[in-house]
Amino acid sequence: MKEIRFFYVPSASELTELPLEEAMHALRVLRLKSGDEMYLMDGEGVFYRAEVTIAATKRCMYEIKEVLPQEKAWKGNIHIAIAPTKMMDRIEWFCEKATEIGVDEVTFLNCKCSERKVMRTVRLDKIVVSAVKQSHKPWKPRLNAMMSFKDFVSAPRNGRKYIAHCHDEISRKDFFTDVYSLASSAEGDDVTVLIGPEGDFSIEEVNLAVANGYESVTLGTSRLRTETAALYATMGAQLALRK
Repeated sequence: MKEIRFFYVPSASELTELPLEEAMHALRVLRLKSGDEMYLMDGEGVFYRAEVTIAATKRCMYEIKEVLPQEKAWKGNIHIAIAPTKMMDRIEWFCEKATEIGVDEVTFLNCKCSERKVMRTVRLDKIVVSAVKQSHKPWKPRLNAMMSFKDFVSAPRNGRKYIAHCHDEISRKDFFTDVYSLASSAEGDDVTVLIGPEGDFSIEEVNLAVANGYESVTLGTSRLRTETAALYATMGAQLALRK
């Protein structure tokens, strides 16, 4: 079976040349030459079958031969809002795996117990792009800048909204059972899940979220790390919303 070579090219239909980083990979690693076939993805739901027209030292020109619109494999919008961990490699792991599984949007939260108050997404974006290409995902997830917990939960959002936490004194539903009921719900298929820092959300934060329409949920009987909980929520939403 011939290997399919995917390259991430935003606005691919409007261009005729690979971005520099993609061009260097095409030319130096894959050693593509004029006449070779490759596939482009724009991150907005379209693949393009293309042919290399010019393979120079640092430039790879192409001509689109076929436009291939893709269909999303799940319904609605899956949005994970997570307080980033102190160790960045854990958040990088989550973003990579969530992209492979399928997530639409990730927002980073500054919470009361957060150990990381500053978030740079440049490296994370590169990891996401790599995961998009590896998993052949037509849509690239959106990475949003860090924002305060209060500002996030106060903003209007469509669909079901959840806050996962470990406070036994606050009543909680089972997340998967509830999100699975979306199929017969009139609230729409969008899902937003809040995942707290390693010290969990404060009780005040949980109450604030609930007051803003978020449903209090548990992710099972095990106490999960932040990045594991976020991936669990992603997978649960995926299973519930897949077409």
